[in-house]
Amino acid sequence: MKAPTPMMAQYLRVKESHPDSLLFYRMGDFYEMFFDDAEIAAKQLGITLTKRGSKDGLDVPMCGVPVHSVDGYLAKLIRAGHRVAVCEQTEDPQEQKQRGGKGPLKRDVVRVLTPGTLTEDELLPARAHNYLVALGRAETQLALAWADMSTGDFLVQEMADDGLETLLARLDPAELIYPQGFDLPDWFQAGQICATEQAASLFDSTRARQALERFYQVASLDGMGHFSRAMLSASGALLGYLEATQVGNMPRLLPLTAVSDAGFMEIDPATRRSLELSRTLTGERRGSLLHAVDRTLTAAGGRLLGERLAAPLFDVAAIESRLDLVSWFLAEAACGDKVRSQLRIQPDIERALSRLSLGHGGPRDLANISNGLDGAGEIAAQIKVVAAKGMGGLALPDGLPDCLDMMLCPRGLSDEVTPALADELPLLARDGGFIRQGYDLALDDLRGLRDESRRLIVALQSRYADETGIASLKIKHNNVLGYHIDVRSNHAGKLMDHEIFIHRQTTAQAMRFTTTELAQMERDMASAADRALALELEIFDRLRSLVLQAAHDLGNAARALAEIDVATAAAQLAIANHYCRPQLVAEPVLNITKGRHPVIEPMLDSQTPFIANDCNLDDGRLWLLTGPNMAGKSTFLRQNAHIAIMAQVGLYVPAETAVIGLVDRLFSRVGAADDLARGRSTFMVEMVETAAILNRATNRSLVILDEIGRGTATYDGLAIAWSTLEYLHDASACRTLFATHYHELTHLKKTLGQLRCHAMQVREWQGSIVFLHQVVAGSADRSYGVHVARLAGLPAAVLGRAETILGELETGQHGAVDTGMMADNLPLFDYQSTALATPVAPDEIGAVLDDMQPDSLTPREALDMLYRLKALRHDPASPPPRPGDKE
Repeated sequence: MKAPTPMMAQYLRVKESHPDSLLFYRMGDFYEMFFDDAEIAAKQLGITLTKRGSKDGLDVPMCGVPVHSVDGYLAKLIRAGHRVAVCEQTEDPQEQKQRGGKGPLKRDVVRVLTPGTLTEDELLPARAHNYLVALGRAETQLALAWADMSTGDFLVQEMADDGLETLLARLDPAELIYPQGFDLPDWFQAGQICATEQAASLFDSTRARQALERFYQVASLDGMGHFSRAMLSASGALLGYLEATQVGNMPRLLPLTAVSDAGFMEIDPATRRSLELSRTLTGERRGSLLHAVDRTLTAAGGRLLGERLAAPLFDVAAIESRLDLVSWFLAEAACGDKVRSQLRIQPDIERALSRLSLGHGGPRDLANISNGLDGAGEIAAQIKVVAAKGMGGLALPDGLPDCLDMMLCPRGLSDEVTPALADELPLLARDGGFIRQGYDLALDDLRGLRDESRRLIVALQSRYADETGIASLKIKHNNVLGYHIDVRSNHAGKLMDHEIFIHRQTTAQAMRFTTTELAQMERDMASAADRALALELEIFDRLRSLVLQAAHDLGNAARALAEIDVATAAAQLAIANHYCRPQLVAEPVLNITKGRHPVIEPMLDSQTPFIANDCNLDDGRLWLLTGPNMAGKSTFLRQNAHIAIMAQVGLYVPAETAVIGLVDRLFSRVGAADDLARGRSTFMVEMVETAAILNRATNRSLVILDEIGRGTATYDGLAIAWSTLEYLHDASACRTLFATHYHELTHLKKTLGQLRCHAMQVREWQGSIVFLHQVVAGSADRSYGVHVARLAGLPAAVLGRAETILGELETGQHGAVDTGMMADNLPLFDYQSTALATPVAPDEIGAVLDDMQPDSLTPREALDMLYRLKALRHDPASPPPRPGDKE
């Protein structure tokens, strides 16, 4: 069997240590992939699959991508859920020569890219966190740790088993690592998170504590807080995974912070989907609540707003602190405008700092930090001037001075960095040319030598062309021959006659030569260029060290800027859309005057005003809402849930006034969907979600329910809706908005003291209906389903037949309306007006029934008998029917 080439043997050795990753093997200006990796990558990236050499008698598949455009290819592979191990040259030819080595230069994996370990702007959503999460366990306890390598956030939270889905939905992570042998729940299989199984030893809590203490260089973690064994397991595993994927080149991580879910409003995954908080049901950002309220101008501000919207607060003081900052910028609108003009050009300090800490950063990251600090200084100075004048009439919010101090703290760093950087900067430091002329005299001298050598080569080309008489003679450069003399083949003889020209290479169209003089010039120029680049890299490392020494202050400044961005954005939103400041109270109330839908209202044109509606759950905490489809029931339900969320996020809300008692848990069951992957019908999904609400809602919760029970038979659905309504009223005692088409439920207002009936107002006009989108007290008497079907475009024949059947059902001409014993016991099923109903003594009807001979009745006579009995029940004066009577 033929032995593999040295290069292929090296590739196979590296690949063996990273079997679960696609190996990007650096060869000159390309990253190459072989074998299965090549086939996967070629298919995923849409690039040509070729071959190189053979192994075991079979061709070796191969494909490659250019180094200069690798980020786009990496993004496609990462989005598809692949891991990519980047293999680079780890020694230069001089080092190889010194060790006396032969064959290919040493190469090794310098980094493993996974969905949760990205830092490059090209691979990340700018306005969203990219969380890596780790699931730890100790005995029966679970914990989740999460970190964003691009910003340095590092947090951990302990939870019950049933809290995992809710926390993952809140974080929306890119990747989850979990211990080998842990069975992920069934619901996780349907998710979009990349799951990575790791050895159980990585999650050992004792080793985890030691690893964390070593990373933070502390003797004990006690100064950072109390961490349970499960929390240590999760945090240590995440840290170990980062060490493995970054090959020891660790990112800057903030001190580990323990989080308690008691400080946040709980929103389960079904509710997040139903309310479309961060993305719509189709997965798009546009049309979500986050998209509707986001006026932030910086990437960091966008990330902070998204983080807050995912986890609304459950603390009045903390919420009021956020609202105070928004109110101040509302009062100082001119200051807010000036601040926002600077925020518009503010770079992303957090992610630039993260890349520099990992060794992936370049000159542009240094410039981003320097420019960002200058911008922060201008913003802080502007706010301080306005605050000193105090013309807006509001006292300076408690948190604002601290924000300003944090923004100004590392200001002196820009004085060190800015003078060193040129106006035009390369992406990578190794490309050189990023240090400003005049910053370092030694560098200027080396550049002069380099540039002079280039001018000498140009002059040498002119001299050689004159001496040989070959006007087309050129001195060119490539990576193989370096500088060389290039002439067309028909002129080669003239150079062969000169002793100074040394033949180097022959091609189909040209011949290439060199001279001793040219070789010496190349050595001098290369030496000067190499020394200039080496000096530039030294300066870069010194500036990078200065930045990293100030990393803590830089991180604080970046977060302070993000807070200012969110506050000014919220103020701008409130001004533009006429939002009000909500009043947060501890009591479980909800009183919204002229509330509007924050997502739908901005989508309407200027000629279509949004109809505002009140929602007051102070007098009756359970609203039963009836009315036809298309009338706006779901809109009303969602807008009140959105208002509660926005208020606890610390935003102004779309209403005239809003008094909101803190909501500990928000539940929404609006809309229908199946889950075929898990064998669940639409109705089964509805029941599972309803069960979660009934089992978890407290008297501090807000519950939004729409059309419970509609996915099954009428009586089954009505029974479930009825019992659900009673349970929410009696057991959960929570604030509830309950929309239904079961008009019979309105009769429960007689027995449920906290139930209030409301309806969507409509008007009938010329045989059709007009939706007024107004919520009024009372009950709807019809659902207008046929009218809505007409709007949907059902065929006229179907509509006509439906109206006929509906008329017969409503007048009792079909046996389907006979509800038997249930109708006798439950007046909700009596389709006639209860005000007109007069009970008839059972003996009178019984006598008629005793005289009747069922076997002798024709079908027509039997039907007539039923109508006569029905009439007798409501009008005792009617003569009793007899068998054989005719109309």
